[in-house]
Amino acid sequence: MTAQQAHRRFLTLIALRWLPVGLMIPVIVLLPLERGLTLAQYGSAAALQGLTVLLLELPTGGLSDALGRRPVLLMAGAVDIAALTLLTVADSVALFVVFYVLQGVYRALDSGPLEAWYVDHALAADGKADIETGLSRSGAVLGVAIAAGALITGGLVALGPVGPITALSLPVYVALTLQIVSMVAVATLMTEERRGRGLAALAASVRGVPAAVGGALRLLRRSRVIVALVAVEVFWGFGMVTFESLTPVRLADVLGDPTEASALMGPVGSAAWLASAAGAALIPLLARRIGAPWTGFTLRILQGLTVVGMAVFAGPVGVVAAFLICYTVHGAASPVHNGLLHRQVDGPYRASLLSLNSMVGQPAGALGLVVLTAVATHVNLVAALLLGAAVLAVAAPLYLVGRRAAPDTVATAPQEVVPAP
Repeated sequence: MTAQQAHRRFLTLIALRWLPVGLMIPVIVLLPLERGLTLAQYGSAAALQGLTVLLLELPTGGLSDALGRRPVLLMAGAVDIAALTLLTVADSVALFVVFYVLQGVYRALDSGPLEAWYVDHALAADGKADIETGLSRSGAVLGVAIAAGALITGGLVALGPVGPITALSLPVYVALTLQIVSMVAVATLMTEERRGRGLAALAASVRGVPAAVGGALRLLRRSRVIVALVAVEVFWGFGMVTFESLTPVRLADVLGDPTEASALMGPVGSAAWLASAAGAALIPLLARRIGAPWTGFTLRILQGLTVVGMAVFAGPVGVVAAFLICYTVHGAASPVHNGLLHRQVDGPYRASLLSLNSMVGQPAGALGLVVLTAVATHVNLVAALLLGAAVLAVAAPLYLVGRRAAPDTVATAPQEVVPAP
């Protein structure tokens, strides 16, 4: 497979993976509230997703390095189908708890294998492949896919209920269907050399997981740049709650009508992810001019300021404008962060390192959900947004840790062989 073929397949699978997410984003907070949960109950249940990822992220990343990217992504798709099926009927705190635990398993399995598959194939075909541009384009495709999903959800909610299915529940059924399509696409397009067959091969791959996990942890210990990047993810994960989860609540607050806010979040969410796509597409121009570390620093400060804008603007126009700028910055920041991370590793533990990065972000997001929803409940929503903004901005100096490192300096993985089937 050529680098160009890997790139095209990667972008196709990215689009199919994130389209169902776009459908869910406008309703994922308001749906539990419609079904009887309080905001604090939602936050506590959703936090279990991050805690589940914390437990499973590194082992599943190691499984991807040992067993293969494709089988792990197929397992992830099956778990997400089960979770979305449950969400169609969830109407209690207990059922939402199970849903978010399943989502945590899905996110742990899904985190890293596809991106690692692309980088592995691109660099194998061409050692000088421009993976940063590929990652930026994937960010643009991701944004467009989520925008399309959010726009569809806005239309579905505006059309109202269909029989016994409420307006807020209808996007869940569509997302479930699209997740099945995505799983079929992974099985069809994502090719890799098989590492063995049967139970003996599986057992050998499982035995390789501890070595993969240990390799990623040793990379962390050996590189202060990786430590800094992982620390950024902690602050980022906490602060993302402000614009990922609290924006619909903020709109409902300024509009005085949760249903109107839900309908508005469809087109607004769509526009936000188009803005994210634009940010991801344009950011290589800035990164080439001032360097990736300073670009990351600037984006973290700017994103904190946009969340402040969401908090202090009193009308829906101001809140929406700040939200759109926030997502432009968010889309630009992701390829910069991931490109810096990929350039720090040269060895067999790429997916494990990505999982390590994601692992710290998920529980940080869980903590953010608990803390910020509690602040919103017991103080006010504006205070919660301002706290999240401060946490986003405080991570900015961490990007400058590696500014003196040579561009091609990487932490080479320890020369251990993962047991092959």
